[in-house]
Amino acid sequence: MKTIDKVVYAVLFLICSIGLYFGLTDKEFFDTYYAQEDGLVEYGTALMLFIISLICLYRLITISKGKSITWKIGTLLFAILFLFGAGEEVSWGQRILGVESSEFFIENNAQGETNLHNMVVGETKVNKLIFSQLLMVVMVMYLIVSPILYRKKEWFKQLVNTFAVPMVKWHHTIAFLTATALVVSNPAGRTWEVYELVFGAIFILIFLAPLNNSIFKKES
Repeated sequence: MKTIDKVVYAVLFLICSIGLYFGLTDKEFFDTYYAQEDGLVEYGTALMLFIISLICLYRLITISKGKSITWKIGTLLFAILFLFGAGEEVSWGQRILGVESSEFFIENNAQGETNLHNMVVGETKVNKLIFSQLLMVVMVMYLIVSPILYRKKEWFKQLVNTFAVPMVKWHHTIAFLTATALVVSNPAGRTWEVYELVFGAIFILIFLAPLNNSIFKKES
């Protein structure tokens, strides 16, 4: 484990622990100040997702020569995915720029904002169905199941490498499980904002130095 990993994990543990303390002792302070809307936690998450997108774009520009078309497609899709996540996190800068939502979003968005994750379809909140439940399943598969398959199944290893999917190291998985335990123990309403921040930080570490780092080297 590199020094940067240790530093990031120490900071995340501190953030989660302090959040847990306030969640147990003063939920109002946690929700209103610590993990507030448009606060450091939320903007921190957006920044980390944006950085991951930049990492992917940088690789696409600097080392894609000689790589397969599937490698390029995978890297581009990750760049788009994390850019989308960053934009959604801050409602595409709407609140920062003071832009009013259109009538469509006012009527169909739970918070009246210009984003997709707070949309309401019928009685179902998209955020709860897709961005919470489904995303959690994907995270568990990626952070826990895929590292096992990558090490044991050659076909899976080849598939992952072909589409330039950065593979998780065990310390990433341990960090994820530790953060999950701390966040689940927090009874505050906005505790998942901290969880998103943790995800962003862990994913930066994964994308910077994945287990299959060799596939992100420049072709000689």
